[in-house]
Amino acid sequence: MAEFKNNTNTSSSRYSMFNRSLTTRKHEEKQPLQKPQNLDRAASLRGRVVKKLCSLFEPATPSSQEESSPFSSKWKPVKSTESTSVKASKSLDASSPIIWLPGTEDRIVLYFTSLRGIRRTYEDCYAVRMILRGFRVWVDERDVSMDCCYRKELMNVLGEKSMKNVTLPQVFIRGNHVGGAEVMKQLCEVGELGKILEGFPKTKAGFVCESCGDIRFMPCGNCSGSRKVYDEDEELLKRCLECNENGLVRCPNCCSS
Repeated sequence: MAEFKNNTNTSSSRYSMFNRSLTTRKHEEKQPLQKPQNLDRAASLRGRVVKKLCSLFEPATPSSQEESSPFSSKWKPVKSTESTSVKASKSLDASSPIIWLPGTEDRIVLYFTSLRGIRRTYEDCYAVRMILRGFRVWVDERDVSMDCCYRKELMNVLGEKSMKNVTLPQVFIRGNHVGGAEVMKQLCEVGELGKILEGFPKTKAGFVCESCGDIRFMPCGNCSGSRKVYDEDEELLKRCLECNENGLVRCPNCCSS
């Protein structure tokens, strides 16, 4: 009898373990799978950024047709009064001021670097250049690694004291600051970038400047890139005032406008 009792105890313990595994498995199946909260937050933030950027480029309302949009070719910055378009642009970030690049109301300006020292930065710059070239619009490309004046200009516009706080690339459309690589990729994915770039002159497919090879810079013709010229009156070598610190000048053929 004792042996029979022991066998029953062992069999019941085996079945109890099997039942426990079934109950835990059923309990897990009843609980729905929950998505990570970080993914939902990232998706919501991404959607908000795209909506705000799209509202920035939307045309003015019918009641304010007399006031031109900041992204029209004939628009000039208003100093005294704020138009509805300026208020719309403030919706991007109410806490930060509007970033404006003067003298570029009729063009697309891209600040980037051609150096490959930081792989991620170079890939972002290359991606934005290819996105804009896909729309075949002329872009005023300003390579900060080829001319230090562009680096200082970008820091002054963004209000930064050091280039370490500035990420590349940075895009300005009709004088207004759009953003970097992530913003441009999002606008391209949702199909809003094509609407924003409407009205800009188109270039020929596969166009490459024969003078500079799309580098946008050429050796200075005055000093041949040496950065020094000979003054016959004083019989001294002087610094050439027509080129930058690298002895280069902007290409007169593709960067004349």
